[in-house]
Order: sequence, then structure tokens, then C-alpha cells
Amino acid sequence: MQTMKQEISAGAVIYKIENNKILYLIEYMSLGHISLAKGHLENNESLSEGAIREIKEETSLDVLLDINFEHIITYSPYEGIIKDVHYFVAKVIDNSALAIDKHDNEVIKIKFKEYRDAINLLTYESDKETLFLANKYIINKEGL
Repeated sequence: MQTMKQEISAGAVIYKIENNKILYLIEYMSLGHISLAKGHLENNESLSEGAIREIKEETSLDVLLDINFEHIITYSPYEGIIKDVHYFVAKVIDNSALAIDKHDNEVIKIKFKEYRDAINLLTYESDKETLFLANKYIINKEGL
């Protein structure tokens, strides 16, 4: 029996509020799918440190990370690998800041979308579930 290699990633449902509407960040990836911001932990980072670093690398945005919301998805991206992705929620600090990925070619473009558009655009059901749960949490947290 083959042993599974464990990978851990962290990310967040990133949002901002404009005109009393919650807008969610989605990433158009070079591999063709549309996703939420996340990435592998590096050098013994904590989950929150990894999430903040990945968000900064993939979007250039500064965020307030809320670890009171956590949703974990588990899947096997490749044979012999099991991956846990820990999602938090993160509010953009400066709504006027532009979201761009300067660190690699993984992310083609980044858009902020209202909930209904964002959930319909996401490729994977696990991301849709994460956004669904985060949206309920954020509406309650923000009193909207």
C-alpha cells in the first residue's frame, strides 16, 4: 500500500465592500480554472502567515485576515498526494488598491465580483462551497 504524501495550503475568501455590496475576489488561473486565492505553506509558516503571504503574492493586496472563519477542503491533486486547503476570510484594507499578481504567471487576471457572479464563475464545487459558507459568515459579520 502506497503512503500518501500530505500537502497543506492556506488561502482566503477575499472581499471588499463597495456601496453596501460585498465583492469577492476570484482568480483566473493559467491552467484554465477560476479559483480562490491560496497556496502552499513555506518554511514552517503558520496557516495564517501562509494565507497572508499567498494573498500578497497573488493579488498585491493588504488584507485583514479573519481566522474565526475556517473551512478546510481535502482532495488529491495527484496520485499519492492528499492536500488540505485551509480557507479563512480576508477583508481588503484599501478598496482603491489594484489587485495584480506580480510574482509569477500562475494567475492571469483577478476580478472582484458580486456573490452570484463569483459563485457561478468558480470552477470547483469545493470552492463554491467555501464561498457559500464564507458569504453567510461575512453577511453576518458585516451586518449586511
